[in-house]
Amino acid sequence: MIDMSMSHSRRRAGRRSLVCLLLLALLGTVTTATAADRAPTPSATSAAATAHWGDRRLDEVAFLTTHNAFTNYQDSRWSSVNQSESIRAQLDAGVRGLSLDTHWYERSTWLCVISFGSDCYPSDVYLCHGDCKTFAGATYALPRQSFHGTMQTVVDFLAAHPQEVVTVFLEDYVSPEQLERSLGRVRGLQDLVFRPDQWGVRQNGWPRVADLVGAGKRLLIFSDRSDRERLGVMYDKSWTVSNFWSLGDLGNDLGCVTRWADIPLDRQEPGFRRLFTMSHHRNVPTVLTAALDNGNKLRDRIAGPCRTATGGRDPNYVSVDFHRLSDGSGHTPASVVAELNTRP
Repeated sequence: MIDMSMSHSRRRAGRRSLVCLLLLALLGTVTTATAADRAPTPSATSAAATAHWGDRRLDEVAFLTTHNAFTNYQDSRWSSVNQSESIRAQLDAGVRGLSLDTHWYERSTWLCVISFGSDCYPSDVYLCHGDCKTFAGATYALPRQSFHGTMQTVVDFLAAHPQEVVTVFLEDYVSPEQLERSLGRVRGLQDLVFRPDQWGVRQNGWPRVADLVGAGKRLLIFSDRSDRERLGVMYDKSWTVSNFWSLGDLGNDLGCVTRWADIPLDRQEPGFRRLFTMSHHRNVPTVLTAALDNGNKLRDRIAGPCRTATGGRDPNYVSVDFHRLSDGSGHTPASVVAELNTRP
C-alpha cells in the first residue's frame, strides 16, 4: 500500500509538472508575440521607412521650415511674432525644420522683484530674440522658453512619429559648455542625433532618408558656431549653402544671392553636395506681407532665380514666416514643398 501511494503521488506530481511546463511555454509564446508587436525588427522599420521615403537621399528631399519658430502666440506671450502656432502645433502641421535663437540668461533678482514674482527664472539657455532682459514680448517673452524644454518637445514629437525627420537651426549666442549642459537635460536626444562624421558624409554623400529613419538618427542640429560639432551640432557653413536671409523691407529683393561670400550657392565638392537652406521672409514679419510672399512669389523664386543660382537644384529647407498663410493662388509653403518632393 505504501509503495502504491508513492507511485500515485509521483504520477500526480508528474502530471502537475507537465501542465505547468505547458502553461509556461504558452505564456512565453504570448509574451514574445506581444513584445514583437510592440517593437518591430530593424528590417521591418527599414522597410516601412523605404515605403515612406523611397530611395531619396537627404539632399534630394525638401522640408518646410519656420523662421524664428519660437516667437509665436501660443508658446509664450510674444507681442511681435513670426509664427502663429506653438512649436508642437507647427510640427503637427508638417513643419520639419525649426530655426531657434539661443541665449544665456543670468538670473536677475531685480527683474524678479519688479515683475512681482513673474520673472524669477534660473540662469539657463533660453530662446530670446536679442537680449533676454531688454523688452518683454519683443526680445524675450514670459513665460521664458527654455531651450532644453523646446528640444524636449521636438524629441517627444519624433518619439510619437517614428518615420519623421526634424532639423533644428540655431542662431547661437551661448558657449559650447552652456549648450552641452542644456542638451544633456533633454531625455532621449542623444539617441536621435545624426552625426555626419560617423556616416562618412564627406566621403560618401548624404545617406538616404530611409536609412536615417531605419537607424533612428532622425534629428539634425545645425549652428552658426563652429566649435560644437563634438556635441553632434553641425556647423552650418561646413554642411550647407544658404541664400541671404531677407527679402527686404518691401519684399522685392527676389534675387537668390549667397549668404556667405566665400561659399557660392552652386558650390561643388567631390562626392559631396551641401544641403541648401532657402530663406524667404522680410526684415519685419507681418501676416499681410507673409500672405503676399508665401504663394506664387515663393514658388516662382524657387523655380527662377534660386534654381539658376544653385546650378539647377531645389532647396532642401524652405524657411518662411507664418507658414500657413498664402496669397490665395492655391500655392502655400506646404504645397510648394510637397511639389518639390514629387519632382524626379
